[in-house]
Amino acid sequence: MRDEDARYEAVRSRDARFDGEFFFAVETTGIYCRPSCPAVTPKRRNVRFFATAAAAQGSGFRACRRCRPDAVPGSADWNVRADVVGRAMRLIGDGVVDREGVAGLAARLGYSARQVQRQLTAELGAGPVALARAQRAHTARVLVQTTDLPITEIAFASGFASVRQFNDTIREVYAATPSELRATAPNGGRGGRRATAPSAEIPLRLAFRGPYQSGPVFDLLADEAVPGVEEVSGQPGRRTYRRTLRLPHGTGIVAVDERTGTVKSASGSHPGGWLDARLHLTDPRDLTTAVGRLRRLLDLDSDPYAVDERLGADERLAPLVAARPGLRSPGAADAEEVAVRAVTGKTGAQRLVARYGKTLDAPSGSLTHLFPEPAVLAGAEPHGVLGALTAALADGALRLDPGADREDAQAALAALPGMDPATAAVIRARALGDPDVAPPGLDVPDSWRPWRSYALQHLCAAGELD
Repeated sequence: MRDEDARYEAVRSRDARFDGEFFFAVETTGIYCRPSCPAVTPKRRNVRFFATAAAAQGSGFRACRRCRPDAVPGSADWNVRADVVGRAMRLIGDGVVDREGVAGLAARLGYSARQVQRQLTAELGAGPVALARAQRAHTARVLVQTTDLPITEIAFASGFASVRQFNDTIREVYAATPSELRATAPNGGRGGRRATAPSAEIPLRLAFRGPYQSGPVFDLLADEAVPGVEEVSGQPGRRTYRRTLRLPHGTGIVAVDERTGTVKSASGSHPGGWLDARLHLTDPRDLTTAVGRLRRLLDLDSDPYAVDERLGADERLAPLVAARPGLRSPGAADAEEVAVRAVTGKTGAQRLVARYGKTLDAPSGSLTHLFPEPAVLAGAEPHGVLGALTAALADGALRLDPGADREDAQAALAALPGMDPATAAVIRARALGDPDVAPPGLDVPDSWRPWRSYALQHLCAAGELD
């Protein structure tokens, strides 16, 4: 969809498959939209296309109030790509620019700030500051319209350096003041809002594109749940997954509801839908990071159309794809935790939580602990593959953050004494979110690339693999 005429056809047909993959703006109105916007289709000569919402905003366009283009699922490209741009986008999504600035982002990528700026601008039409600003604006809108937090607190919770910067950005992006934006929420701004304190619950909708097989995802979460850190409650089809999170500014408890079926759109195209979530954060500045980690865990930014098209062309996989369209490859809410659990197994993880996990200041039901940090484990149990893994994570010899270089991480894993290739493959697929991982010893054809992780999920769901 890089050809502009093809993109215009997607806009003309209101094709929700491309929401988040690109944005279009209308020069006569000064507004930018998602491809599936139900408004009257503009004339081709008045339309401009952008790779990101930040690029559209940087060109002076404001977000459409009808289709809310800032709320679409993220582009699947950023999860698939292993280059600097893909890694940078994953780090920006995790809030690194807000916490560490462009210099911190560049240092994590191993490039100069100038090189990162040049590559992002050349490909996406916006640099790291503009991309982070667009993300802050979206976070601010969510908090303004779904909570009763004071506007001043929202400004800093969203990552803005000042209230003035916050106000100016909201006016520019949404053509409204924060107070006017709050008034446009359901029921005059009161219906969806719940919180009055920074630590209160924030309700969210986590959007996804296309079909989403929530059953297998929640089955996996239920099977892997470590007591004290995670729980899955309810009956299949109506389950709720809850877990604790260690976040940059504090801690969090997140809950996500299973959803079955699809949501219809006014345009009649297949829009995907959303999962309802609730976040209880000790510091609302962690909202962006917490949402990003939930999205990676649940694989919500995947492009199921591209995955199913490739795998559905394979004779062996075709009936499996037809039976479970939109099957996802779950990732990790905490990459270092997943790596440790891949080594110890569920029983070993339970033991580590009981011995070394940090007790929450305010437990929530059965959720009582944070998973122990690598540095704690490296000091407490320094021997064997667990000790080698946690020591490497603690001293930075092994990086599993969203911007980590996957090949470097693979080499670091392989160098750990006692690390077997099968466990390393699990860590690469889950902790690093690599969509194209095949375990050693399994005959996996190249025709399944670049979606071998998804192919294996289909085989597991069909009972052909453990």
